[in-house]
Amino acid sequence: MDLLVFTVDPGFASSCVEAGAAGVIVDWERRGKARRQAGEGTQINQDTPHDLARVRAATDGRVLCRINGAGPWTAAEVDLAVSLGADEVLLPMVRTPEQVDLALDAVAGRCGLGILVETQDAVERVDELVARPLSRVYLGLNDLRIDRGSDALFAPLVDGTADAVREACALPFGVAGLTRPDAGWPVPSRLLSAELVRLGASFTFLRRSFTADVTGRSVHDEVPRILAACAGQRLRTRDQVVADRLELLDAVAPVRVAQPA
Repeated sequence: MDLLVFTVDPGFASSCVEAGAAGVIVDWERRGKARRQAGEGTQINQDTPHDLARVRAATDGRVLCRINGAGPWTAAEVDLAVSLGADEVLLPMVRTPEQVDLALDAVAGRCGLGILVETQDAVERVDELVARPLSRVYLGLNDLRIDRGSDALFAPLVDGTADAVREACALPFGVAGLTRPDAGWPVPSRLLSAELVRLGASFTFLRRSFTADVTGRSVHDEVPRILAACAGQRLRTRDQVVADRLELLDAVAPVRVAQPA
């Protein structure tokens, strides 16, 4: 399981990669985000081109840059990210294949392009989207919840959405996020890692709470623990897989009641 961490702290980025994380994400997505996520208690990063340059200089790990959703600014943002050493660009809030094509034209083979499936439009057109030459596909639960007008963050893990998107992908696929195996709320990280393995995900993000969860601890200890937990999930028996799935359903159920089957 490749772990990708959001950070602009060069030292933290370097330590995480040294500990076993696959790479670092620098986040430039801001256009319309405050309006879209108003009142949702979400995190909007303020990362800059200077941050990308500093992170790139600090690590040999993979460096990804999440740009803004597709628009007239996409080509300039891609050019800047590539010039500062990004290995991949992540395109958020995709709705149409044409938006992906716009970004692919801007990339022009100079780096990878991953997309975030985090709108209902993208879910419904995922077969068209993943037919493009992409480096990865990530199912974004938070923005998808907002786009659906739902209160149920983890509903896509239990209502068939994650399975459908995964089934459409022959590309590296990721969803949700992990923190310490003994932490995570409202759904424990160990259940999320179990679900990632069941889905055949090849990467995920170290979730928003990870930085706080490792405060006072060494990432050189904690990142390997997360990786070991994921590896251990692959050794489960079928009965254990079913038991973990049922426990996940129970954990999500309180916020799943109003969701369609």
